[in-house]
Amino acid sequence: MKKSSITKAIYDFVQTEQSGGIVLICCAVIALFFSNTSLSHSWFNFWEIEVGFVSLGLHKSLLHWVNDGLMAIFFLLVGLEIKREIVEGELSSIKKSMLPIFAACGGMIAPAVIYSLINMGTDTINGWAIPMATDIAFALGVLSLLGDRIPFSIKIMLTALAIVDDLGSIIVIGLFYSEDISVTFLLAAMGTFGVLLIMNKFGIKSVILYLITGLFLWYFTLKSGIHASISGVLLAFSIPLGKGETDSAAEKLIQIIHKPVSFFIMPVFALANTGFIIHAKFEEVATSLVSLGVLAGLYFGKPLGIFLASWLAIKMKWADLPANAGWSHLLGVGFLGGIGFTMSIFISLLAFTNTNIQGFSKIAILVASVLSGLTGFFILTRSSRKI
Repeated sequence: MKKSSITKAIYDFVQTEQSGGIVLICCAVIALFFSNTSLSHSWFNFWEIEVGFVSLGLHKSLLHWVNDGLMAIFFLLVGLEIKREIVEGELSSIKKSMLPIFAACGGMIAPAVIYSLINMGTDTINGWAIPMATDIAFALGVLSLLGDRIPFSIKIMLTALAIVDDLGSIIVIGLFYSEDISVTFLLAAMGTFGVLLIMNKFGIKSVILYLITGLFLWYFTLKSGIHASISGVLLAFSIPLGKGETDSAAEKLIQIIHKPVSFFIMPVFALANTGFIIHAKFEEVATSLVSLGVLAGLYFGKPLGIFLASWLAIKMKWADLPANAGWSHLLGVGFLGGIGFTMSIFISLLAFTNTNIQGFSKIAILVASVLSGLTGFFILTRSSRKI
């Protein structure tokens, strides 16, 4: 059967994401290996090498360039995917969007509440947003292992859910994990965003012009104290994308940056940030409130929030079950939502400056992601036998 353009777009997206997820896993393993061998000192020193432009205040370490520079491109892609879903995808109508929106909101609120309850009144409460995030590449990678046994509607559901989840994480980063604000640069960033919107209004379709203007937006945002990743989303939302248009500036840009993001930017992020020295005793990690909060939030909070919110939306007749799927499929999707990794690690770096606490958080993220992936895979395997 011939796929519609939007179905084909989602199919291609899933194919790229699952392959990128495999590369991401390999890079995470490499980073952990080098971090815990005799080469660990050289490994960490490499990421601290400073390069850039002193006159522009952009003389930063490679690690900062990855997190403040390359990740802005990652968020540009996320923003473009969100916009496409809103214009012509699973978020384009109220009925179609209600289930993934409810599921995503439940999947963000429950983990944050669980983490906050565990870390209430401590110095680590600032990490409440860490278990909110879902790593779409890993989640779709696990789902792909089940092949055609899983209804395609479930893949669409998980993709849309993760995209809404990413939008929520972006808003949280912008509101709660920004530094001291520079009014001058903030106004410059707002003015540049205004220029981008005017370009959109006048129907300018040149991808190059948007990217050049977006570079100024990134610089002003970075210097304003708001995390530079937000500039990627703002740029994405200003780029033209008409319903049914396959040659729009946004579609062209998605095609240009999708694979570089999946096969270069995200792997480099994993290499730069996943590595940590596993020197802590098991008792330290197991009793750390950060570890417990992240683990409980991702492994228990995510499926609980996603499943209950989905149940509520369907029972209230605000949404329908995905085609050819049952409640067990939604539970499996809920556990796959507990695969945090990239976004969770990114938020943990913003939430904490103490490297030991970051280490505890990363360990918990990795353990929770593995457990969530295995549990989700097991549930969906059994669910596929009942269809």
